[in-house]
Amino acid sequence: MSNIPTPDFPTFLRSFARIGLLSFGGPAAQISLMHRVLVDDRGWLSEKQFLSALSFCMLLPGPEAMQLATWAGWRLRGTVGGLIAGALFVLPGAVLIALLAAAYATWGEAPRTEALMLGIKATVIVIVVQAMTRLSVRALDGPTEIIIAGSALIALFLFGAPFPLVILVAGTWGWLRQAAQTVSAAAAPRTGPGLAQLALWAGAWLLPLPLLALTGQQLLFDLSLFFAKLAVMSFGGAYAVLAWMAQDMVQLRGWLTPEQMVDALGLAETTPGPLILVTQFAGQLVGQQAGGWRLAAAASALTLWMTFLPCFLWIFAFAPHLDRMLTRPRLQSALSAITAAVLGVIANLSLWFALHVFFAETLPARAPFVATLPVPDSLRINALWLAALAALLLLVLRRSVPLTLAVTGAVGWWLG
Repeated sequence: MSNIPTPDFPTFLRSFARIGLLSFGGPAAQISLMHRVLVDDRGWLSEKQFLSALSFCMLLPGPEAMQLATWAGWRLRGTVGGLIAGALFVLPGAVLIALLAAAYATWGEAPRTEALMLGIKATVIVIVVQAMTRLSVRALDGPTEIIIAGSALIALFLFGAPFPLVILVAGTWGWLRQAAQTVSAAAAPRTGPGLAQLALWAGAWLLPLPLLALTGQQLLFDLSLFFAKLAVMSFGGAYAVLAWMAQDMVQLRGWLTPEQMVDALGLAETTPGPLILVTQFAGQLVGQQAGGWRLAAAASALTLWMTFLPCFLWIFAFAPHLDRMLTRPRLQSALSAITAAVLGVIANLSLWFALHVFFAETLPARAPFVATLPVPDSLRINALWLAALAALLLLVLRRSVPLTLAVTGAVGWWLG
């Protein structure tokens, strides 16, 4: 840390509070905001340090923007700084999500609320397609990556393949492809992550599981275990994880309806902080439906804990070894293959959401396929108009996500 100016604590706190409160618009906008505050305005990090840390965070499961904020805090003021920076990035959005989930559980089925939500959900489709388009520029470098992305889409949409399996196969293939080539990596010290750090954070992260099992809280245990698995498999950003969430929570477990899952994503888009806060909304809603406000509050808190605590684990255990990790060709090749597969995952998510927003009814799947097909007569014309409005505002006029959501929500309310 010798070449990095150490900010005084009040300035540090104000800067990361500002990042947390203004971090709308998904990872790209959040990373841009951090770059402006930490590199351009404050000069606390160099361009090279910032980009190297971003590459490192892209290798990790979980929300890369939140992990980048945690890394920056750790780099500037040690472990305490990392805790503060990561917490400030998540807490403003988490408070809003808790309030929105409570309001949704109370008024979500009111006709006017449904009309407003239709505008938000139509906008979410455009946002997801926009994210897929941006990712394709980086992910599809050649025919091999196109094949990986297409195979992932077919496996998920037509055959219902588990999301972790798709990512595992893609990563393994990328690793083996690089292993078959002769590549010399830059020399680097062969040191591993701090075992004490790993043990400390892993123990704290998983502590709720045995406690819930011993006290017989089966639903909370199932929710916590599910989100713990999701946290370690969430490569590729929130949109990729949401495909797995939708597949598991809606189709396999029946915790939520497709409409509720789409609503969850729509409302998560309206708040600052990482989009993966949609997990908190979903967990809180499951708890509310199963046992009222107390269970909802417990489910909300546990979902946050299981989703975000691993981010601190990865950063504090592996960040000291950042330079060495980025010299590993096999790791880079595996990440490249995973990124291509993630594009197929996001395409699957786009199709799934669009079908449930644009059509009021769907046909049952027929073996061996699990793909959902729409009933043409159930087409929602208003949803098409609202999606077109969102595309105009976001893609043509380049308006912000919060403004677009406000406009389409208001128009949806008026049309309803």
